[in-house]
Amino acid sequence: MANVLVYSETNKGNVKSVTLEILGKLTGQNVDVAVIGDLSDDQVKVLAEHGAAKVHKLKGDNLDKYSPEGYTNALHDFISKGSYDYVLAGATAAGKDFLPRLATKFDAGLASDCVNFLFEGDSFHGTRPLFAGKCLAKVELQGPKPHFATIRPNALGMPENKTAGAGEAADVSVDAGNIRAAIKDIVASASEKLDLTEANIIVSGGRAMKCAENFAILDDLADTIGATVGASRAAVDSGYASPDMQVGQTGKTVAPSLYIACGISGAIQHLAGMRTSKVIVAINTDPDAPIFTKADYGIVGDLYKIVPILKEEFAKILG
Repeated sequence: MANVLVYSETNKGNVKSVTLEILGKLTGQNVDVAVIGDLSDDQVKVLAEHGAAKVHKLKGDNLDKYSPEGYTNALHDFISKGSYDYVLAGATAAGKDFLPRLATKFDAGLASDCVNFLFEGDSFHGTRPLFAGKCLAKVELQGPKPHFATIRPNALGMPENKTAGAGEAADVSVDAGNIRAAIKDIVASASEKLDLTEANIIVSGGRAMKCAENFAILDDLADTIGATVGASRAAVDSGYASPDMQVGQTGKTVAPSLYIACGISGAIQHLAGMRTSKVIVAINTDPDAPIFTKADYGIVGDLYKIVPILKEEFAKILG
């Protein structure tokens, strides 16, 4: 039985779902959760319901805004005082930014962007995609502990059976150290929808959208089914969509339950960013488009005719 610490990010005071996914895979281990800043009693209860024995709320100067140096120093200060075998976190923008720094400070190993993992006794066995997802590698961590790993959001799925923990919450004073580069301001996106990396349903458009205004068709479908809208690199390079919407090897890597690709041919760069989606639906006028080789369902036709029909049918089904 391993002692595991799960670092949890929050969004508007709520624990991110990838934390609950990770907790669901840690049945049988001793599991604590660390969060930087405050956390409501309701959210502590959610963590406890998913198996957290203790919830440590790390607090200190210079931690009100994210910085890789500050978060690394704070967690290093906390972990150094404990006896954890593993530290797990989501492979989010922040997790991929500061967790490698943290592993380096411990001179420890890091398995990044795992899409699955399991424990055999107290040994961690992770699964990582390689070569743009064309193959999967089984990895183990060796050397000094604690070992580190980041887990891709939506890859594990939410646990069907929850394992309740004690959920004891405590404030912990930590030292953020000397921060050489500080974030002065964070400008939030105008959209209230989930970030692509956390979305459970994604509707993406490609070059066939022809202009930015035509993305309104996808927005309507997304609003109906509770999805987030993405785009291919071709659509972003053409100015049809903003860079934060880009899905692909040079954009965001996503793993939703449902991915609807509209007018996307399926270039290898795009497939690398969404091939781990649970169900892929492709809409394209070209029956030989590469996207159909990866799609679970394919519709050969004009997206401007098909997407509105899909929206109407989904609206009927969802009431």
